[in-house]
Amino acid sequence: MVANVALAFGPLFVRLSDVGPVAAGFWRIALAAPILVAMAFAGGWRPAGVAKGVWIAIAVGGLCFAADLASWHIGILKTSLANATLFGNSATLFFPVYGFLIARAWPSRMQGFALLLALVGAALLMGRSFQIAPEHLAGDLLCLLAGFLYTFYFAAMARARDTMAPIPALAVSTLASALPLLLFAMFMREQVMPHHWTPLIALALASQVLGQGMMIFALGQLSPLVVGIGLLIQPVVAAAIGWIGYGEKLDGVDLIGAVLVAIALVLVRRARSDPQELAPEGVAEA
Repeated sequence: MVANVALAFGPLFVRLSDVGPVAAGFWRIALAAPILVAMAFAGGWRPAGVAKGVWIAIAVGGLCFAADLASWHIGILKTSLANATLFGNSATLFFPVYGFLIARAWPSRMQGFALLLALVGAALLMGRSFQIAPEHLAGDLLCLLAGFLYTFYFAAMARARDTMAPIPALAVSTLASALPLLLFAMFMREQVMPHHWTPLIALALASQVLGQGMMIFALGQLSPLVVGIGLLIQPVVAAAIGWIGYGEKLDGVDLIGAVLVAIALVLVRRARSDPQELAPEGVAEA
């Protein structure tokens, strides 16, 4: 819950920054990296002894996270805060599906119905966005792509969390994200150097240090099903921010779409009540 509330403020800080959207992603990483690395070493972590497979998982996770941030930040400027956060967190659906595949078990009827219901709700939101302003559709699709990439990041970091503590895992994946974001921002010819640092510092602290830090911790304690459900908190908070700060009011169709997604996620959570199925291996009996 802490992670998702903190992460929901990310789109606001991206809009408030005076650099390009991809450059904002770079500064989110660059400003947070020294703090995370210092925290990792202060906690006694050392890179020696980390298995090669874990390094590969973290590297892949870092690249996916860089691509996720680039796509999402561009999309944030092209659609509403609520839609950007909803579609940017479509890992809400994708990550539980990944969990099903890893468990080699098809979803139950209730879970399948819940996922279908969520897709209908997302379609309503995207369709309404296009109806109000056709240019929002491009932003919605970019944020949806970001959510897909976010799922791969989650999967890679869940693999790393099998043997690494959350802060070292986040610190190393953060470092792996920095250079790709900088290169892409330069390729896009964005303004990279800011005149005002406050939004970028807030973005780094709220989204990367606090939000992403708590999220990586949760990945080692909870199943993909529960993590996916928790992501629903972000669109709710972001919609409130957009309504208060930018007058981005939700109409009836938007609310129906959001409610369908909410119902779907509740059904997914209720579809399996066995505690052993709601936590990763080694956690349920702890």
